[in-house]
Amino acid sequence: MAGFAVADGDGQPEFHGKITLYVVICGIIAATGGLMFGYDIGISGGVTSMDDFLEKFFPHVFAKKHIAKENNYCKYDDQGLQLFTSSLYLAAIVSSLLASRVCTKYGRKHTMLGASLFFLVGVVISTFAVNLAMLILGRLLLGAGVGFANQAVPLFLSEIAPVQIRGALNILFQLDITIGILCANLVNYAVSDIHPWGWRLSLGLAGVPAIILFIGSIVITETPTSLIEREMLHEGKDMLKKIRGTEEVDAEYNEIVAASERARQVKKPFRNLAKRSSRPPLVIGIVLQVFQQFTGINAIMFYAPVLFQTIGFKNDASLLSAAITGSVNVLCTLVSNFSVDRLGRKALLLEACVLMFITQTAIGSILHVHLKATNTLGQGTAIWVVILVCVYVANFAWSWGPLGWLIPSEIFPLETRTVGFAFAVVSNMLFTFIIAQAFLSMMCHLRAGIFFFFAAWILIMALFVIFLLPETKGIPIDEMGERAWKTHWYWKRYMGDEEVSDTKMKNIEDGFQK
Repeated sequence: MAGFAVADGDGQPEFHGKITLYVVICGIIAATGGLMFGYDIGISGGVTSMDDFLEKFFPHVFAKKHIAKENNYCKYDDQGLQLFTSSLYLAAIVSSLLASRVCTKYGRKHTMLGASLFFLVGVVISTFAVNLAMLILGRLLLGAGVGFANQAVPLFLSEIAPVQIRGALNILFQLDITIGILCANLVNYAVSDIHPWGWRLSLGLAGVPAIILFIGSIVITETPTSLIEREMLHEGKDMLKKIRGTEEVDAEYNEIVAASERARQVKKPFRNLAKRSSRPPLVIGIVLQVFQQFTGINAIMFYAPVLFQTIGFKNDASLLSAAITGSVNVLCTLVSNFSVDRLGRKALLLEACVLMFITQTAIGSILHVHLKATNTLGQGTAIWVVILVCVYVANFAWSWGPLGWLIPSEIFPLETRTVGFAFAVVSNMLFTFIIAQAFLSMMCHLRAGIFFFFAAWILIMALFVIFLLPETKGIPIDEMGERAWKTHWYWKRYMGDEEVSDTKMKNIEDGFQK
């Protein structure tokens, strides 16, 4: 496959290598962690709109749903029902912090293996649940799997990728999330007429991507960075040669070793993350994950069938509409896959902010004018809402969706990489939980105003990108400090001298070059 050599005009070392088939295959296998996550996002909304599921676990919601002239915006407003969706993210918050330690001590590969095992056990318990407690326990175990996978997979992809395709390879994770959502929507549509156990089949099929990740985690490689970080230097160098397809890896190898040596000087990475020089990547990593949720995407993806039922679609039609938005999500994530390393991160984020703001505002305006408490939208108006939702999803899919994971995975130095990314993942899970737990209640109280709520956040996000987000396209992952933070008009004030003395660093560098 194509070869490359990376150097810049400031005397930075030149990296050689090929975009090898082996790296692509490893990336595809690892990214199935995103398939697990996406399937769960898509399946929960469909299951919670199925009458058989509601009648068994939430009979009061089932009864309220079928009361004539029940308030359109409030028929699903139930904290227990929302807890079914959101409980997963409570477990993911805790497991993400644990996963950062596992990632550092045992490697990215074994962390992904643990993710698949947690998820498989959760699938079995939730599929065969006979009461709400058992259902929630299954969700918590699924959450542990999601926390481990979301911690390990983006790091794995960023660390094995050549710099020229780091964005595209990392976006495989988000692409698989969107494929998972689409598969879940199609499954929900297919099983909606299977009574009374169609919902069990929906939940049980979540085991398929978990099995793929389990088998894949056994056969794929560990990243050279993780091997070198754990002092397996020869294995790390050999693996670097394998994934780059060349013997000329000394420059990249030396940089990884130097970064690993710096990381070993840090005995308490959590404390090091609190230092002034760690604030730029920490703030960016956390804020991007929070903003990703306040685009409103998961509110739509979790509850797409519920949302479409609210605006007047029947059950089958609402599931089909959700499948249409899922298809748009997949196709437009592919757009990001091909454009992120050409156009850059900031251009995609800003373009999306403009169109997402317009579509959220338009949807809110249409519902405010046409959808009252007890009526339904006309067919033509409802179709326009679906079209606007698809435009919104398309813009999210090639911007905030994949880049919300890509950028945090590439900006932390090795000494705080796993713990820093863990904070980003925890932030994502925390605000995913908040949105999942609050959305149906917010829709009940704010009605169409919920779309104006998310539109206001999108304006804030655009300003943040313009003024505070550095462009990371084309910068090697271990050179972010010098080439991203120290050259940024605002963040450079946080980047002081290294904690390690020049003499000590020179000794380190001399040691690994010998």
